[in-house]
Amino acid sequence: MQSLKVLLAVIFFSLFSFKSFAQIPLSEKAEVSLLTCGSGNELYSVFGHTAIRVFDPANNINTVYNFGTFDFNTPNFYLKFVKGDLQYFVSVASYADFIYEYKYYGRDVYEQVLNLSLNQKQQIADELNGILFSDKKYYTYKFINRNCTTMVADIIDKQVKISLENSDKGKTYREIIYTYLADNHFYENLGINLLFGYKTDYTSEKLFLPKELMEGVSNTTTSNGPLAKSTFTIVEKTEITSGSSFLNSYYSYAILVIILLVLTIKRVGYLSYLVIAGLFGILFCFVSLYSSHNELLLNYNILLFNPLFIIITIVALSNRKKPLKWLSFGSIALIIIYTALIINKPHFVIMLPLIILNSAALLRTIKHLKANP
Repeated sequence: MQSLKVLLAVIFFSLFSFKSFAQIPLSEKAEVSLLTCGSGNELYSVFGHTAIRVFDPANNINTVYNFGTFDFNTPNFYLKFVKGDLQYFVSVASYADFIYEYKYYGRDVYEQVLNLSLNQKQQIADELNGILFSDKKYYTYKFINRNCTTMVADIIDKQVKISLENSDKGKTYREIIYTYLADNHFYENLGINLLFGYKTDYTSEKLFLPKELMEGVSNTTTSNGPLAKSTFTIVEKTEITSGSSFLNSYYSYAILVIILLVLTIKRVGYLSYLVIAGLFGILFCFVSLYSSHNELLLNYNILLFNPLFIIITIVALSNRKKPLKWLSFGSIALIIIYTALIINKPHFVIMLPLIILNSAALLRTIKHLKANP
């Protein structure tokens, strides 16, 4: 209880100090910086992080604004995350505390001091504090369109138009995301590619990841010279990247698919599998309709995990041969269409075993039908 009182007191006095800062004009020595943090091992940190710093030694201001804060204790957290109405909020920390955290976790931090006029710095500081002490503090998180990077980019972009030139230019959103997950996050990569729909195959049109924004700022030139007046490495990466784990790799995945292929040789096996695959299809349909995340819409994986698989199982058990034949051949045709859709996409290789498995289950259904006319 005593520690809670101390924490509340710290928050109380911090809020007053930040609020008073909101009323203070910045001095000529003030600087605004973009902070870009490198990837971590955990899924939530693998894409890195973006924050913005306001530093004014004349007014004893050294504050970092973080648009990536959320509360795990939010009621129905995961349902809200999937639906796309999870509220993120802006938090502030001292620069020292912010850097200490990244040093502790061994993740690199880069700082780009922005080449802005005093008026532009003041407008950014005023907007940040206006957001912090208003209802705008909370925003609805969207993986691509509204996150810690895009929120900071929008604030800077009001003062200087940031270049879209970066190493990811010309790639699709899916290709960009895939590269972050390809090495040490196989099943996370598989899950994301199963849930993400057609819109992630559009060519990226915005800077939505920290590294992209950092490169965009580096490639931006203003009337007074480069937007990034100077760039510093504040923290060098010391975190040991977790090596590729057999249990979280293509190899364990391939073995699992082979085991399922063996188990689905018998009728009870392939019919049971079709029910499970059909339930996944219903899940994808539900998420696609339920969620307001644009990247989850138009999910063509429904062609591979078809809800009709459940009907096929029911028809097979009732021994209705003619509708079973048409449903099975129709489902195989949809898998062929699906294969044609993704054959030139980055996730084709990881989806191929599932294409083989689902096709095998359907072909065994047809084979059983022919064997028992």
